Amino acid sequence: MTANHLVLAGTVIRARRFNSPAGIPHCVIQLEHRSQRFEAELPRNVYCLIQVVMSGKHFECIADKLKAGVEIQVQGFIALQQNRNGQSRLVLHAENVELKT
Repeated sequence: MTANHLVLAGTVIRARRFNSPAGIPHCVIQLEHRSQRFEAELPRNVYCLIQVVMSGKHFECIADKLKAGVEIQVQGFIALQQNRNGQSRLVLHAENVELKT
């Protein structure tokens, strides 16, 4: 197996919930991350927006609390997702979510 594990903290920008045709509950959020890291011994400001997908009943209790402005930390794996227009983007599929606020 090849490594694919990401831990990212940030602020929820927006969230939406829905059920798949198979009845599986999903919560999709836009997560904004800001931090400062060192690269080549120099400080670097880091900023990104990433879509986070939480699938399954075990996320239902936390999905109610995911509103804009809430700070969270997500652990999961990344995968390429293609939209209807054929554009691709990386998406973080959550395996664990912790509220930070």
